[in-house]
Amino acid sequence: MEKLVYLVWKREADGIEPFRERLLERAAPKLLAEGALSLVANVADLHARIPPRHPLVVGDGRDISACVSVWLESQDARPALEATLAGVASRVHGYLVTESVPLRCPDRTWPDGGRSPGVTLWTAFPKPERLTDDAFFAHWYGSHTPLSFEIHPLWQYVRNAVARPLTPGAKPFRAIVEERFRSLEEILDFTRFFGGDLANIKRVTDDLAAFTEMASMNTTPMSEFIVRSEPWV
Repeated sequence: MEKLVYLVWKREADGIEPFRERLLERAAPKLLAEGALSLVANVADLHARIPPRHPLVVGDGRDISACVSVWLESQDARPALEATLAGVASRVHGYLVTESVPLRCPDRTWPDGGRSPGVTLWTAFPKPERLTDDAFFAHWYGSHTPLSFEIHPLWQYVRNAVARPLTPGAKPFRAIVEERFRSLEEILDFTRFFGGDLANIKRVTDDLAAFTEMASMNTTPMSEFIVRSEPWV
């Protein structure tokens, strides 16, 4: 099986709510019929609740509309999926990824099909040219992940390491991350987000700077919709 992640931009004339409805009500059933074994959509429909120029909304986070994750038996089935997504979007960037879940939500009680409680902090970034693959992934997995667990009130943490882009023009991201929190306030309130100590801001930014180019960071809060759970979870 293979996991594909699609970054999706709505049409300029669309509002985020009509886009979300078309994605979940029109596109999602087709994606399942076209071979998606599981389907999770994170939708950037929270911007009205986020203060202007908040530092956790940067780069593509300012205008990306959704991050759609699917598992397939084989990526050979992806042309139909991409056509379906293109039918509700202005732009679709696809990536083949390897998924690791250092922390899975330990107390899920809600069914598939609706909005999940909590919020996803979506982040994507490329690998700096100054780092080898080994150095990049060693720091991301071996330093930044443990630091995130120490500081942030994480509820779930999904790392998608990009193997390669799949669609023309897709940005050269190497990491697409979904960090889950129990509420939007846990993200927006930096005292809570940084573990009750604002000195942790420097610890996190210094650690990020060791394996990313901060100017290339892309991030925004999103709402999660588990259309169909992974069958092995």
